[in-house]
Amino acid sequence: MRLTTKGRFAVTAMLDLALRRGGGPVTLAGISERQKISLSYLEQLFGKLRRHALVESVRGPGGGYYLAKSLDDIAVSDIIKAVDEPIDATQCGGLGNCHDEHECMTHELWTNLSGKIYEYLASVTLAHLVAQQRGTGVAEIQDHTQSVVKRRVGAKTDVASVF
Repeated sequence: MRLTTKGRFAVTAMLDLALRRGGGPVTLAGISERQKISLSYLEQLFGKLRRHALVESVRGPGGGYYLAKSLDDIAVSDIIKAVDEPIDATQCGGLGNCHDEHECMTHELWTNLSGKIYEYLASVTLAHLVAQQRGTGVAEIQDHTQSVVKRRVGAKTDVASVF
């Protein structure tokens, strides 16, 4: 099983959003800049996350996204499912038709692995990831880097037009 870019980016973007909760809506442009994820890709992902009630949006000046649930109520598995990322280690997509329309000899092994992976991802919440990031200081480094960029850009042009 391989987690694709879609799942990785969705979890990363949601963690970025979680780290900035309480400071008002977070713009996708800000997430894009900090995480180096295409803005158009984020728009697609956040449309799916909104349809699954994981985020809510605010339109207009000062608008953006915020979490629709508490950090403890959003598991990594919820995020991955919301963006249509399959959590499946089988080659048949769990259909059991892997070998001439029958289950292959290792079908149960891969099905059990998929279950364990899902179980693990369901046990990890955004609260866990936020605590982990705050412990490593990665979020603080990203915030510091962005504030330095804003100061440098702000001296040359209107910061609001850049971010």
